[in-house]
Amino acid sequence: MNLYPPETAPDAAPVPTGKRVLLAAPRGYCAGVDRAVIAVEKALDLHGAPIYVRKEIVHNKYVVETLTERGAIFVSETDDVPEGARVVFSAHGVSPAVVEAAEARSLVTIDATCPLVTKVHKEAVRFADEDYDILLIGHEGHEEVEGTAGEAPEHIQVVNSPEDVDSVTVRDPDKVVWISQTTLSVDETMETVRRLRERFPTLQDPPSDDICYATQNRQVAVKKLAPACDLVIVVGSTNSSNSVRLVEVALDAGARASYLIDYAKEMDEAWLDGVSTVGVTSGASVPEILVDDVLKFLAQRGYSDVQEVRTATEDLMFSLPKELRADLKQAGVEAARPKRAGRTTLAVEVL
Repeated sequence: MNLYPPETAPDAAPVPTGKRVLLAAPRGYCAGVDRAVIAVEKALDLHGAPIYVRKEIVHNKYVVETLTERGAIFVSETDDVPEGARVVFSAHGVSPAVVEAAEARSLVTIDATCPLVTKVHKEAVRFADEDYDILLIGHEGHEEVEGTAGEAPEHIQVVNSPEDVDSVTVRDPDKVVWISQTTLSVDETMETVRRLRERFPTLQDPPSDDICYATQNRQVAVKKLAPACDLVIVVGSTNSSNSVRLVEVALDAGARASYLIDYAKEMDEAWLDGVSTVGVTSGASVPEILVDDVLKFLAQRGYSDVQEVRTATEDLMFSLPKELRADLKQAGVEAARPKRAGRTTLAVEVL
């Protein structure tokens, strides 16, 4: 499976001079995150507070804090939601057992699961119906993995990393398929698949890439700029799988150092000692305002030359959850999704 189009494969870069910032593009919000956050905002606008949300709507501290201020209440399980109340399922998806638990409490649900995660759920159901052993590459305990595994628990086993491959057991080595969490490192996932295929030569691939387009695009952009950077700053929360992966990708691609931060105030000026070029990117659940704050912090310290490094252009949009669209239609409210403000910079080849 060729996950890197030739035109976006990372290249070597010359050693830079002077202080500058290489700003990765694409970065920040993906279509699934945008849809989920807007779903909570629209629900609050239409129905008023409180709106309950199972787990974090997306894995970003700022987003959760901002929605909490507006009246969203984040809970661990549906049992924490008052009977008959309205609850939003997060972008990471839920298992059928969670849906059943919500129905048992007469909860009014809004399913904000990312459509790309829903695609993986459907793959799991299909392969289980065909009696395959399904190897789910992902991080055990992550909400997305729990939701996917819950679709067919008797057929699915989680493979956390390449090192776990040797402990995998299956009923029939000729009837095995792999699927994956959508926010993984592309390189590590492919290494896991390679090792699995050494053990199970007839291992089947999913019908299409499970790692989402946004995760891949952000990793490709970081691979492009990292070799030219003394330091790469990744804006994102520690529980955000795709953000954590960006730090790993930056270091593997040649950055001398890389740090994950939620806010610009977490920046340590000592990180900038001897640094000429700083790379900046953000995870798929990070609003652009947080990147802007990092750029302001850097500009105040002499890094005012910001050059965007673009490896792809994203224009994918998802419609709002069907339950919310129905509510908006009944209320006579326009269901169009607002366009979010982004940073406009010149996209030039600067490496």
